[in-house]
Amino acid sequence: MDYQAFTNDSLTMMYAAVRGALAADDSAERQGSEPKFKVRDTRAWKKHAADLEAEMLRRGMHFDVIDWAERQGSLPL
Repeated sequence: MDYQAFTNDSLTMMYAAVRGALAADDSAERQGSEPKFKVRDTRAWKKHAADLEAEMLRRGMHFDVIDWAERQGSLPL
């Protein structure tokens, strides 16, 4: 994907979507259900997030990095 072609707001929205899918998976697992998106188990999700981070860093954007080791209980405010 050509991340350089996207606006800052678009990158932020895509990164929030990764974080949201991860939070949804973590919530499903806490409830004993199968995660819907399988973000932690799918290498492409992590690559997408890493590519977004790389472009946001290149642009000097500020964002909260996803901690893949921790369960994301909710979206950051």
